[in-house]
Amino acid sequence: MTTEPPPPIVTTDLTIGGMTCAACVRRVEKKLARLDGVSASVNLATGRVRVSHPPHVRHEELVAMVEQAGYTAALPKPRQDAADVPDAAHRQQRERLLITALLALPVLVLSMVPAWQFRNWQWLCFVLTAPVAVWGAWPFHVRALRGLRHSTATMDTLVSLGVAASFSWSAYALFLGGAGGPGMRMPFSLLPSAPDGVAHIYLEAAVGVPLFALAGRFLEARVRHGTGAALRSLAHLAAKEVSVREDGTERRIAIEELAAGQVFIVRPGERVATDGAVVEGRSAVDLSLVTGESEPVEVAPGSSVVGGAVNAGGLLLVRATAVGADTQLARITRLVTEAQAGKARAQRLADTVAGVFVPVVLTLAVTVLGFWLGAGADPQAAVTASVAVLVVACPCALGLATPTALMAATGRGAQLGVLVSGPRALEALRHIDTVVLDKTGTLTSGHMSVARVTAVPGGLGEETVLRLVGAVERGSEHPLGRAIAAYAERTLPGKPPLPQVSDFAATAGRGVRGLVDDRRVEVLAPDDALPTELAEALMAAETAAHTPVVVRVDGVTQALIAVGDVLRPGSYRAVHRLRRLGVRPVLATGDREAPARSVATALGIEEVHARHTPEEKARLVQELREQGRHVAAIGDGVNDAAALAGADLGIAMGTGADAAIGAADVTLVRGDIEALVDAVRLARRTLGTIRANLLWAFGYNAVTVPLAVVGLLNPMVAAVAMSASSLLVVANSLRLRAWQPSPARGRGPTASRKLP
Repeated sequence: MTTEPPPPIVTTDLTIGGMTCAACVRRVEKKLARLDGVSASVNLATGRVRVSHPPHVRHEELVAMVEQAGYTAALPKPRQDAADVPDAAHRQQRERLLITALLALPVLVLSMVPAWQFRNWQWLCFVLTAPVAVWGAWPFHVRALRGLRHSTATMDTLVSLGVAASFSWSAYALFLGGAGGPGMRMPFSLLPSAPDGVAHIYLEAAVGVPLFALAGRFLEARVRHGTGAALRSLAHLAAKEVSVREDGTERRIAIEELAAGQVFIVRPGERVATDGAVVEGRSAVDLSLVTGESEPVEVAPGSSVVGGAVNAGGLLLVRATAVGADTQLARITRLVTEAQAGKARAQRLADTVAGVFVPVVLTLAVTVLGFWLGAGADPQAAVTASVAVLVVACPCALGLATPTALMAATGRGAQLGVLVSGPRALEALRHIDTVVLDKTGTLTSGHMSVARVTAVPGGLGEETVLRLVGAVERGSEHPLGRAIAAYAERTLPGKPPLPQVSDFAATAGRGVRGLVDDRRVEVLAPDDALPTELAEALMAAETAAHTPVVVRVDGVTQALIAVGDVLRPGSYRAVHRLRRLGVRPVLATGDREAPARSVATALGIEEVHARHTPEEKARLVQELREQGRHVAAIGDGVNDAAALAGADLGIAMGTGADAAIGAADVTLVRGDIEALVDAVRLARRTLGTIRANLLWAFGYNAVTVPLAVVGLLNPMVAAVAMSASSLLVVANSLRLRAWQPSPARGRGPTASRKLP
């Protein structure tokens, strides 16, 4: 008896339009799950759904199911620039909020301050309320009607019903209930009442509910604005056009037209368009953003290059070996997309709560109305209690709890050089016990620099040697020479202009020489005949995996210069303070074993993983998580993006690649790794604020809804309570603007170490 293998499962991503809350997420996922063999994971922040389905289910069927749920769906566009995404919707949302606020504020003030209620004030409020209740709340009405057509309810349903009920009852009271008479006053009262047979108006509820709901949606949109823009830039690291050479002629074509086997041209300063092999030319290629190599790599005919690398030297002819979805950048893009799609699973609990909360409130409001009418109560009392339930249960504070705290935290964090993306990152920070650190550009500066200059005792001296060697290397095109020249210009006392060089010559693989101030200056690879002091400096440079060069003046050896990637000054303190927080550092880099070990030794990091590709970094993060560790990953390059996205917490250096920033949960804007500790503290404080906000929002509903049910809360007081709840949430969130980072408490035991 043979068992048939399970049918293959394919994955399709769709872009969803019209989702506004966690209940929308639940509705889309449940609708898609009705198809046999289909499961879906929706990411509300990115507006995408990842669908796993059998091959026979076409994407048209998936789109149709989403549209049946009341939303739009389409396959994502393959190369959509962030600049191509119109912000008209964001501007319209801002304009709607501003106009609603201008119309609503007078109504709120007049309704709640009896001393300011002049003759016929209620009619002015009615005129101001009408456009708010209809136009201001229109997005909520539209989404509520859409949900009604599909027999579902969301937070928008509560907002729409609360506004409609408050405005409709107020219109009845004004036109038929005696509230429209001149001189009518509406005293503030905790209990529902209708003195002298005059019905109350609840216009403040009709404007307050949409005002605070719109404010919450706007702030949330501000926080999430551009979430996908940096991630989309990953696909744009390769050039959009490329120059190809065929039959001795050169022509420009779109990158999509490039086929494997074609030869393309990479000029100095250009990015390599796609993965390939060099067929002609020699150059130094900067791979730091792609593979993590700290130093430019020399390439020659037969060498492999990857798309996204920068040509730092001469002209290259490259034969394409992989194009489109088969390139290394494309593989990294897929890894990032898959990792971020999985983050939606952490929202399952919130989705479930949202799916239950709205129907319960609606059922409760209808039950209250029926109970009061059935008990023989006055219709106004019944309607008042029902409207009070709808108004007081409107989730304005719930909607403001997270976005206001995030806005305050991100604003303050930006001032301090720290950006925190959202609540998932804040929650993850509570459990982080391991941080995977990239080397190049994170712990180190990410570019070649002079690490040490050792002059021969009794010789010309370091200052004179730097002046002479800087003049010679200024004419060099090699990255090492440029680093030496820049160092000389930057460090010489008084920063005098370097002298002119004549008779300059460069020998590949050997060094450069020239005539400076009538002195023959040579910068060469070291040999065995070195003075004792320079021999010791040579051993130290080789141990640190730096590149050593010897400076000779008129045939006499004068100095040894070590050039390489140097540690950032803040790396010592950052690693030490991480340990004090109980976080174990792990070094993972695409660089060679020697420089990786050197950096780890200097910083006191015990676990080192060198020569790791982007896929291996992501796999390392996954393995650590499978061991039960809660992992944060920090990096700055494209090669780090997949690891950042797959970790419990991704942290990017702001001076790095957009792709790493897009995949991260926390970004260190200034590229200062010391800010990592401040990021942890700010994120924990922000999470505490969000929790306090949510506790207040839920507690407010738990107390006020029962009061409204038993008729002890009129809609005006309900609106005041709703507004006060929202204002308290905002005020609590704004306290984050005054948050201060703790000063560094010294370097600690590892801070005084220097690279060998």
